[in-house]
Amino acid sequence: MAEIDQNDELLSVPKSATKAKARPPRERTSSRDRSTSRNASSDRNERGDRSDRNERGERKERKERTSGDLLGRSMEAIARGMGTPAFLIILSVFVAAWMMWNSMAPKEWRFDSADLGFIALTLALSLQASYAAPMLLLAQNRQDDRDRVQIEQDRQRAERQVADLEYLTREMVALRMLASELASKDFVRAEVRSIAEELEQRQIEREQIAAQEAARLDSPHGAPNNDQTPPTR
Repeated sequence: MAEIDQNDELLSVPKSATKAKARPPRERTSSRDRSTSRNASSDRNERGDRSDRNERGERKERKERTSGDLLGRSMEAIARGMGTPAFLIILSVFVAAWMMWNSMAPKEWRFDSADLGFIALTLALSLQASYAAPMLLLAQNRQDDRDRVQIEQDRQRAERQVADLEYLTREMVALRMLASELASKDFVRAEVRSIAEELEQRQIEREQIAAQEAARLDSPHGAPNNDQTPPTR
């Protein structure tokens, strides 16, 4: 009866109490899942930040390269234009027109005094020369860089060609060695002739041996003696 009472007491326990007892492991598992999800989300965020930083750095480098190339190309184009005969002709015409206007035009229209030695023209030409020298140096440096790259490419191409030629020469030597080891037509013909002569010699020897055997069998010494009489008593 005591055991039955104990079982009744266990059965009479409310379900809320059992649920309360069963909740802690769920809370633990949920806390673990939350921590793992937080770690995963933090890792994803870090990866995203790294990828964004790398992309930004690459974009900055590209922009710097493009800006530097654009500036260098423009300066190089200007320097190349300054080294042409057309630039010299245009500059000469410009200076002559400047001097004629400030010398022959009315004083009210003049903007550079010829008495003072064309100060404005001198200043303009000096500024043009001061900017022209760095442009020329920049163009020369860029040309040197291109020449250096071209020389390096030519050197690599020459090395590849030399390596190819060496490989081909080795292959040719190997083929010649194999060809020298192979039997030539004359050698094969000589061997065939020698074998045929040897076979003919053996055939002749066999015929001679057969003839000797036939002669020995046909001779009286070799034939059986049937005329012998028995001895007398």
